[in-house]
Amino acid sequence: MATMSPLRRRMIEDMTIRNLSPATQQSYIHAVAKFSRYFGRSPDRLGLEDVRATQVHLASKGVAWGSLNQVVCALRFFYGVTLDQATIPERIAYAREPRKLPTVLSADEVVRFLESVSSLKARVALTTAYAAGLRVSEVAALKVRDIDSGRMVMRIEHGKAGKERYVMLSAPLLGILRSYWRLTRPSLYLFPGRTSDKPIEPTVLHAACRSAAAAAGLDKRVSVHVLRRSSGLTRGSPPICWRAESTYASYKCCSATRICRRRRAIRGSRPGSSPTPPAPWIGSR
Repeated sequence: MATMSPLRRRMIEDMTIRNLSPATQQSYIHAVAKFSRYFGRSPDRLGLEDVRATQVHLASKGVAWGSLNQVVCALRFFYGVTLDQATIPERIAYAREPRKLPTVLSADEVVRFLESVSSLKARVALTTAYAAGLRVSEVAALKVRDIDSGRMVMRIEHGKAGKERYVMLSAPLLGILRSYWRLTRPSLYLFPGRTSDKPIEPTVLHAACRSAAAAAGLDKRVSVHVLRRSSGLTRGSPPICWRAESTYASYKCCSATRICRRRRAIRGSRPGSSPTPPAPWIGSR
């Protein structure tokens, strides 16, 4: 295994001290490493003109402004904090954000989109992201205990910048989560990954978005962020809640669900057996 350079270790320590998220740390390290490889020299031997040349190179390749600004943030942190060169960061310019109208989905498009998600886990996760306005990292990290049916709120443990908050839990979404819990019985994470002790990967939800958008025939680029943005515009529309709920009502009546119910009924009828109690956080109603 390759040893870590003292410079990289110091940058990681600087980011850890400031409580930057793991995703941000990985992004910054990747950007600085790519910057170093482009010139074939250690980044502490590169100056402002080298930074400018990198920006010109990335802009000429048509890199999106968001990706350009990620590189700018990484280099400003590297020079300003790790190298303690206070005059350089303020001279590294950000890319100007283009003024474009955001992509949003109508209520009917949201229903068509959710109906086209083939996986039950992904469908419920995307519905939760839409109904509660969650980021993809937030919905992936949800745990069963975060659902408080008594106060009708959801606890977001790892939000943006590591902040915790509560979001409202609507009655239709609670009904969907209860039905999902009865079918899958997650123990720790509400949407587990390959193993029950790991959450679902955000890339899985991104892939589900792309597949569902194509299956629904939508000509818009749909992502979890688009669902979150659309929730503020269509969440108050009564048809969307009930139509989405009816989608899950029909999903619960599929043959696989009937087989699961039949098996639970058989287990419950055996001598000495008792039905599995509902999760105390999700509730039983």
